[in-house]
Amino acid sequence: MADIQKIVVIDDHPLLRKGLQQLIDICPDLEMVGEASNGLDGLEIIGELKPDLILLDLNMPNMNGLETLIKIKKMDPDIRVIMLTVSDEEQDVVDALRNGADGYLLKDMDPEELLLKFREVAKGKLVLSSCIIDCLGRALRKQANVSELTNREREILIHIHDGESNKVIARKLGITEATVKVHVKHLLKKLNLKTRVEAAVWVANNNIH
Repeated sequence: MADIQKIVVIDDHPLLRKGLQQLIDICPDLEMVGEASNGLDGLEIIGELKPDLILLDLNMPNMNGLETLIKIKKMDPDIRVIMLTVSDEEQDVVDALRNGADGYLLKDMDPEELLLKFREVAKGKLVLSSCIIDCLGRALRKQANVSELTNREREILIHIHDGESNKVIARKLGITEATVKVHVKHLLKKLNLKTRVEAAVWVANNNIH
């Protein structure tokens, strides 16, 4: 039996939190262990409960979602965080992903699709609403140029798109993990990207093979 993924929801709308609780309750592999109406309370709950996944609203009073995200990732970089919001603004998407978000989903998604995305991010995948992929793709297309990459960097870029860690990439390519890290650093710099998440989305939007 798969491990149960513990979830904390941070959102200032009580009806949304209740709806997510009811949605998650129908899934035996997911458990909502805590909720908070603001970032400060959310950070405290995260410290106590050590969840696997955070569902985080972007627009909240006092401490917004982006500020909360940054603090969560400083607290524990391995905690998976999905921004669950109504905003499809390009800058909001880019800022969230550049600060460590593992997904960016819109609140108007179908419940079944939301559950699918929750499970995917728990497995280490990047999850995005379809319209967000288009939005982010436009932003990244303005700045990235694949022609500057070496063949090895292109190869590693595709593995990043597949959601593979440096350790897995190193094993598949028969090189050291340290070498992979160097290649990743170089390819991000050449593409003017800051994170692996951006690189993965860029590959998807530019049909790189």
